[in-house]
Amino acid sequence: MPRILARDGRLAHFYTDICATKGWPRLLRALPPQTLPTAVRRLIGRVPQDIPVERTTTFPAFGLRSAVRRLAGKTRADETANALWAGERFGALVAAEGFHGAEGIYAFSGEALEQLKAARAHGLWTVVEQMIAPRDVVDHLVGEEDAAFPDWQMPAAADPFAAAYIARERAEWALADIVICPSDFVRRHVIEKGCPAARAVVVPYGIDSRFTIGRHKRAPGPLQILTAGEICLRKGSPYVLAAAKRMQGRAVFRMAGPCTVLPPARAALDAHVELTGAVPRGEMRAQYAWADVFLLPSICEGSATVTYEALAAGLPVITTENTGSVVRHGVDGFIVPIRNADAIVEALEQLAANPSLRREMAANALARASEFTLQRYGERLLAALSEVRRREEVVPCAA
Repeated sequence: MPRILARDGRLAHFYTDICATKGWPRLLRALPPQTLPTAVRRLIGRVPQDIPVERTTTFPAFGLRSAVRRLAGKTRADETANALWAGERFGALVAAEGFHGAEGIYAFSGEALEQLKAARAHGLWTVVEQMIAPRDVVDHLVGEEDAAFPDWQMPAAADPFAAAYIARERAEWALADIVICPSDFVRRHVIEKGCPAARAVVVPYGIDSRFTIGRHKRAPGPLQILTAGEICLRKGSPYVLAAAKRMQGRAVFRMAGPCTVLPPARAALDAHVELTGAVPRGEMRAQYAWADVFLLPSICEGSATVTYEALAAGLPVITTENTGSVVRHGVDGFIVPIRNADAIVEALEQLAANPSLRREMAANALARASEFTLQRYGERLLAALSEVRRREEVVPCAA
């Protein structure tokens, strides 16, 4: 998003926690990446492209402390407490630094409140991006999964910080001139939870048009199915496992992402699915190149970037409406109901039995991806921002 604004001459300043172009993290880029832990390789990959360094401010000490706190968290209450601390701290740091002559500010839900208050005091217009469904919607959906799969995650004790986070989201919406939602799924729930419908605007994401995958002619053998992202209840991981069990011998399943489930669930996954562990974003192309089909049966998302990448990789995508994807049912993939392994298996069996359908959907996936490049995302985003004050020239500050 800041890259789009910079390209259009509309970026006054960009604030982020930590990246590899400012402060001590830039020194890590001189090290041979193959010798470094995954977390450090991911940090080295955080390089904002096409954004002037002089218009970028980072807070690396905060970023490091935030990461340490996040890794040290053991419970959902810890996660919420850390999110509240990080959001408040980052917002205060941005507000203290100032707005560099901007006329508006674009910030992200959960870490926007302090910035928005300061921006309002300075007469700026305000935009908040709600990247996922509201917190209470997420908690409700995942809570149902907890009850259905008690061996997958630690029991969800009452989270004493959840109410504060929910109130923070509501307060951000109240201060925002518009709330950007990445999907109809998110917009619907934002409105249900109190945001005026006129302020909630859908802007689907996009990915770099340079994201291409060199695909080879498929060798005979079982269908190869990739899932990417954290292995957890929210991502619908139990339904991937159920499909893998049902299709044993006819399909090979691979899950690329950190595995945070309990040992019994991990053991069940190990028996039927290849687990790669966390994969740095820059190394995901090889995973998409391996696959014939992409599967993401999430229970709750915003608009999962991996589904855009899978389309751009020429993969038919099987996903849910709650994933917020731009996949078209029956055209470039299948939209299946949440919590429905039968529907997943049915879709996979169609693709396994009908290579011409798989090739047709793969071609449609590539065409669909061309509609959701960063350039097209930028056009949609700038059109939405132009509605904030209906002025031709605006200079927002990104944080």
